[in-house]
Amino acid sequence: MKKIVDYRKLLGVTKDADLQELKTVYRGLMKAWHPDKFQDSNESKLAAEDKSKSIIEAYHFLVSIAPETRAQSFADYTLTTTTAAMADFEYKSQILTVSFTDGNTYEYFDVPKAVYIKLINADSPGRFARRHIFGTYLYRSTSKLVASA
Repeated sequence: MKKIVDYRKLLGVTKDADLQELKTVYRGLMKAWHPDKFQDSNESKLAAEDKSKSIIEAYHFLVSIAPETRAQSFADYTLTTTTAAMADFEYKSQILTVSFTDGNTYEYFDVPKAVYIKLINADSPGRFARRHIFGTYLYRSTSKLVASA
């Protein structure tokens, strides 16, 4: 997915980066781009604020999809996807967002439009999602951030 690739490029990490590497890179970039270091002109300070906001967003996103994060939250994820009903779902730009009745919300990445159409047309969208989406596509919780480095 383009968003993931762009965030990795912004932080300068590979797809194999672990939480500790993400944290180290993030801290280094934040030291370099902190707006307080750019007091010489208002224009450079605003540019640094924009860059630091982008770095923060990229870091939090990549932490949320890191294997360590997903491993830490796997039991909760499994409980939600097997016992809670789907309350709502939305599809936009190959991202399927599913809200569950227990209050959790997950985003699934690179879901083809054909799979989404099958989900809509399924007799039981929950059963279809359990069989064809939940265990297949990269996901992240949008409800909470679980792991920390």
